[in-house]
Amino acid sequence: MTRGRITVRTAEASQAPKLHALISANLEEGHLLPRTLSELVVHAERFVIAVRGKKIVGCAELAPLSSHVAEVRSLAVDGGERGRGVGTQLVDELRRRARGEGFEKLCAFTHTPGYFVPHLWLPEKIFTDCLKCPLFRRCGQYAMVVPLDHLRVGDDRRRPLESMVDGGRLATVARYA
Repeated sequence: MTRGRITVRTAEASQAPKLHALISANLEEGHLLPRTLSELVVHAERFVIAVRGKKIVGCAELAPLSSHVAEVRSLAVDGGERGRGVGTQLVDELRRRARGEGFEKLCAFTHTPGYFVPHLWLPEKIFTDCLKCPLFRRCGQYAMVVPLDHLRVGDDRRRPLESMVDGGRLATVARYA
């Protein structure tokens, strides 16, 4: 059986309920922080979605934290699509867009940083979102920052955000707990 091709494109406000369902499913697994439907309606155009056929199988938001830093937010992939490169396609597209919009750094937050060593706070994130979050200082997330000026244009479509760390030379990680 052919599963069909994944198409990555910008979300529309009318798709906010589907984004909310996908994010909520990942929230229940403990992978994401909560988002409201009204928030998703307002920010839908900042989301990229991965679509297979007519079904949204993944989403992620490019959220500006400052004029220099953007965040990969609410990266969620349908459970049946995990391990097939959907998340990588979404992050690659957000990296391309962040660079095109003039951001210098792209950050992502995760509960599972792997071998990263926390050593930096990201003030743009703290003052934009963390201070008003009910999980502030308790969320257990780690921040990874990738300077976009280290990326060559040809690299943007081939290397996922996670692979940019390269022993810590190109990324900085912080723990938000």
